[in-house]
Amino acid sequence: MTDAQIIDGLNRRDERALQAIREQYGTICYNMAFRIVGNREDAEECVSDMLMAVWDSIPPTLPVSLQAYLLTLVRRAAVDRFRHEHRLKRGGTEFHLALDELAEIIPSGEAIEDTVERRELLRVLTDFLQSLKPKPRRLFWQRYFLSLPVQTIAEENHMRESAVKMSLLRTRNKLQDYLRKEGLL
Repeated sequence: MTDAQIIDGLNRRDERALQAIREQYGTICYNMAFRIVGNREDAEECVSDMLMAVWDSIPPTLPVSLQAYLLTLVRRAAVDRFRHEHRLKRGGTEFHLALDELAEIIPSGEAIEDTVERRELLRVLTDFLQSLKPKPRRLFWQRYFLSLPVQTIAEENHMRESAVKMSLLRTRNKLQDYLRKEGLL
């Protein structure tokens, strides 16, 4: 099924659209959730939560990119589950490691997860990412949105881990300068 057919099916309340979502996007959604929650059962629950959320939100929502919409929903479900499970302790997942790397430059008296969700910061981050060349933008996206381990990013981009780390460091430094320029630091 194409994305347009899936959305049409959801609009008609056809449950086969949910099955098509699971078949076409289940693996990528599960992998994102797993990188955040670090647990197979919780990751499956996040995918189920995403399916319920998409069923409840379409209609009236008509996403421009179904994949991006689904990843946003599953990421939100995973972050919520992670917060719930780790209220009193810090975990060791890639999600937390990636957030810790950004924590040093994003201002906040709140938890970094709450800060990242702020609309103004997201607008500035989006503008910043659009200003980057494709490769640093892809590396940044893979690390800080998809929460991929540095080793995986290196393999997928045919780079050494040290080169990925250096590129991410340079991009974080540029982001810090950009946030200062925008008055957010």
